[in-house]
Amino acid sequence: MSSTDTLPPLRDVINTHDLKARKSLGQNFLLDLNLTAKIARQAGDVSECDVLEIGPGPGGLTRGLLAEGARHVLAIEKDKRCLPALTEIADAYPGRLTVIEGDALQVDPLAHLTPPIRIAANLPYNVGTELLVRWLTPREWPPFWQSLTLMFQREVAERIVAKPGSKAFGRLALLAQWRADARIVLQLPPEAFTPPPKVSSAVVHLTALAEPRYPADPEVLHRVVAAAFNQRRKMLRSALKGVAPDIEDRLLAAGLKPTDRAEQVPLEGFCALAREVAKV
Repeated sequence: MSSTDTLPPLRDVINTHDLKARKSLGQNFLLDLNLTAKIARQAGDVSECDVLEIGPGPGGLTRGLLAEGARHVLAIEKDKRCLPALTEIADAYPGRLTVIEGDALQVDPLAHLTPPIRIAANLPYNVGTELLVRWLTPREWPPFWQSLTLMFQREVAERIVAKPGSKAFGRLALLAQWRADARIVLQLPPEAFTPPPKVSSAVVHLTALAEPRYPADPEVLHRVVAAAFNQRRKMLRSALKGVAPDIEDRLLAAGLKPTDRAEQVPLEGFCALAREVAKV
């Protein structure tokens, strides 16, 4: 941590403000400031960036991002109990931290951010996947963000970087790798958190591509991919029968076999199918 951070250890912050993690909010706090600083560094050079953070809790990653020189951090926190602790951080870094109390699924952060923008967060487990999909599927591309540095359960992280044919390959891998480069940059054991979750965690770094790897309408691609992997063991013609009445013809037009299963189809094939489904 930067020598300018004179704030108390996170364990003291939690005790002072009685911040016991709540399972209902998907909270597991990282109390090791060396670890939160290490995660902040995975976001790259943030000295000329605004950073969006979701679910800062007592502010460990927030402090890491500010100590690493983030131009400005916007932290969205649903748990009002955490606001006094975050206010103390804002006071220690005048003008560089804005805290909004609210649900990240409801708040539009763009009114408070100036490009270039990066997103870095130890995402609450109960909203992490939904937020990731939203960030990956806007109609316009490139998105408002340059990169995402996000902590998930390790199983979810492995699904994001999975390759075709693997058991983890599915919707998240396709959507992430369609428009971004994705890699796991850190792994953390349960004991790194308070309280310790039942699973390990991992940090994924995604860098937005200038344009998608293959052309496709994001809404159609998302719909096709979600349907295809909703029943993984079914053949495509069965899994996708609700997507279009003539789905078998569209599969053939996209160069796919109706008897294939979703995990056998690479990204390029799903994008071709999405283009066929989008045709009137």
